[in-house]
Amino acid sequence: MRDALDATPYDALLLLSFGGPEGPDDVVPFLENVTRGRGIPKERLKEVGQHYFLFGGVSPINDQNRALLDALRKDFADHGLGLPIYWGNRNWAPYLTDTLREMVADGHRRILVLATSAYASYSGCRQYRENLAESLAALEAEGLELPRIDKLRHYFNHPGFLEPMIDGVLASLAELPEEVRDGAHIAFSTHSIPTASADTSGPVEGHGEGGAYVAQHLEVSRLIADAVRERTGVDHPWQLVYQSRSGAPHIPWLEPDICDHLEERHASGVPAVVIAPIGFVSDHMEVLYDLDTEAKAKAAELGLPMRRSATVGDDPRFAAAVRDLVLERAAVERGQQVTPCALGALAAGHDVCPVGCCPARAAKPAAAGADSPYA
Repeated sequence: MRDALDATPYDALLLLSFGGPEGPDDVVPFLENVTRGRGIPKERLKEVGQHYFLFGGVSPINDQNRALLDALRKDFADHGLGLPIYWGNRNWAPYLTDTLREMVADGHRRILVLATSAYASYSGCRQYRENLAESLAALEAEGLELPRIDKLRHYFNHPGFLEPMIDGVLASLAELPEEVRDGAHIAFSTHSIPTASADTSGPVEGHGEGGAYVAQHLEVSRLIADAVRERTGVDHPWQLVYQSRSGAPHIPWLEPDICDHLEERHASGVPAVVIAPIGFVSDHMEVLYDLDTEAKAKAAELGLPMRRSATVGDDPRFAAAVRDLVLERAAVERGQQVTPCALGALAAGHDVCPVGCCPARAAKPAAAGADSPYA
């Protein structure tokens, strides 16, 4: 972690997230925001929204972000880092444009963005940058002075992101019956995306089968599995699996699906499974429904002992990692030599997304990158 608590030239941090409904009446309007421009009928959105209605129409993501905000503010205050933190969402209140307008009114002109996505992909990075560009365009149309916005690098291999997940897997293994614990399989789960999007994730030179998206998740899986082996003396078998697929059936998406994987592992004689949702910063609806509901039901149907490990959430180590990332980027902007904090074989992520990184489905301007019109 950095010793010098100097965030210059930045004067604010923006927590940027997906957003989610906070009541039954919010569900369809929220899904309309998410799917805008795709021509999906309202009746279909009501069907899709059943996952939310099972939980009272409330996604956990907003409360998770409130908890993370509290953790970040506490960490910054405890360490004397006087950087104000704001929160904006892409698809629900507090909306990104409203938050940026507030930040400009408060006098902020150099803003760092923390996205609640740790990995490279169109939906996990470029789309956030497109939303930032849309919001800046809206402020520009209002005649406001635009801030300069930079985005923190991908933090998938930062120890403050990894250590809570390692502890989560260890805790889940400890909860399994002793007679099946040592033979337990670890299923590292993340959001499935179209294979074409995965193949073009990350910088152009890394495009190919799976791209940066799969490579980064495999690295996190390996790092966690290695740490579990070192701390328990047991070498648990593991595999990267996927969940939450959506979209047309004829379009290839990353596989295997978690429920299919549970069936395969059970058929192979695995005595128990720990599901580790490494693709999610907190307990999003995808975690509560696809893992805690569907995957749990599948495991029960199979008679397969299963535990789901914790997401990072508002763990103090993750809050400290964000502080480290802020100070790291600030030092880079001041022209200082910086050694990024990153574990494993993959290098720390780039500070500025290069041209061609996680390309858009259709050409749209994006902020906080080498091709940004708002540099």
